[in-house]
Amino acid sequence: QVQLVESGGGLVQPGGSLRLSCAASGSIFSVSTVGWYRQTPGNQREFVASITRAERTNYADSVKGRFSIARGTAKNTVWLQMNSLKPEDTAVYYCKATHDFGMEYWGKGTLVTVSP
Repeated sequence: QVQLVESGGGLVQPGGSLRLSCAASGSIFSVSTVGWYRQTPGNQREFVASITRAERTNYADSVKGRFSIARGTAKNTVWLQMNSLKPEDTAVYYCKATHDFGMEYWGKGTLVTVSP
């Protein structure tokens, strides 16, 4: 079992920055990939960024060059640094951990609102 808790969301003006945190507990050593996803009302959850155990990163085209994903030094935290935020980045952001055996775990999400 892996438990995930997201934090760091809030209200920010266009062009501003936020850093989201995903804190993991439980069987974190068996997690192969941690990803960030986002969802707006009436839409499907979409991929934002991910990082593997080998530190390989992947980004959605819509956030490349603006968002950055990284692991904390303690390895149980994954950060999503979001710069140059746009109103279309407004969403609930979720953290997902994928276990070595394929199981997926989700956090409850944190709301990001980009508005003047």
